[in-house]
Amino acid sequence: MTIAGIQLDLQLIWFILVGVLLTGYAILDGFDLGVGAIHLFARKDEHRRLFLNAIGPVWDGNEVWLVTGGGALFAAFPEAYATAFSSFYLPFMLLLCALIFRAVAIEFRSKEPWPWWRQMWDILFSIGSAVSALLIGTAMGNVMRGIPLDAHHEFTGTLLGLLNPYSLLLGVTTLLLFAMHGAIYLVMKTEGELHETVRGWIPGLIGTFLAAYILFNFYTLIEVPQVLATIRERPFIFLVVALQVLVILNIPREFHHGRDFNAFLCSCLGMALMMAAFGLTYYPHMLVSSPSPEHSLTIANASSSPKTLGIMLIIALIGIPIVLTYTACIYYIFRGKTQLTSHSY
Repeated sequence: MTIAGIQLDLQLIWFILVGVLLTGYAILDGFDLGVGAIHLFARKDEHRRLFLNAIGPVWDGNEVWLVTGGGALFAAFPEAYATAFSSFYLPFMLLLCALIFRAVAIEFRSKEPWPWWRQMWDILFSIGSAVSALLIGTAMGNVMRGIPLDAHHEFTGTLLGLLNPYSLLLGVTTLLLFAMHGAIYLVMKTEGELHETVRGWIPGLIGTFLAAYILFNFYTLIEVPQVLATIRERPFIFLVVALQVLVILNIPREFHHGRDFNAFLCSCLGMALMMAAFGLTYYPHMLVSSPSPEHSLTIANASSSPKTLGIMLIIALIGIPIVLTYTACIYYIFRGKTQLTSHSY
């Protein structure tokens, strides 16, 4: 009983840690994916360069959070990791290609002054960013909806089955969320004409995102009825969702008072609350099997041994503060408005 009690505690801790790491990725890489998604909205070459340089010092460090989250999932819940990556193998390969294309585009775009050269990389950068956001949201939609698993926790569905309307709607909603988040970041990092231009995009992006988000939540009640049952058992989830909407609606108010940094913090907090609502609704599952829920993976049947979880927790307690310190230092060093220099992209 004592061992089982310790094991359950460690499983819960790692469920939270994996969620925190993935939330960190969504917040940090979310804004630079969003900047890429709206990159083509800027018409001037100078403005597009400012977009790239606003994320230039941090975009690659932001992606470390995805690697760290995947590594934590592999170490703590190897059964869930294996099932998820085999189930979404082709979408994940496409996501990897999209991330590679956008990374190459950032580095190559300004190597030559030719307009056709820069336009080509601008398009690839924007497509890579938008496709990445869309795939991340679609994968989460399938996790929320449930995927077909057999008794051995092996995926029995098809790629076409993963492209269902519910998951695609969450993919579009995620793309709009990242675009809003990226625009808010750009408002904080730009000045002058570009600052006012991007600021003018914010109300439309917030409204479009909220419309998609509300539609997705109504669709969830129809497509995933077990979510409503879970929320009835855990009514505090309503408070999390309500707080999240209020935080997002506070963004225009912060802009009105000229508090761009506070507006960005509200955007970050809103995304964190969305991930919290997802985790509170999904717990204790790691992957839900549909239509055979008895084949689902939970933190109990997907986790590593108690000894492994304990050792990994010690490593995490040492490593996570280092990552947080490094991230904070980078953002502090490159604080302030973005300027173009001879060393800029």
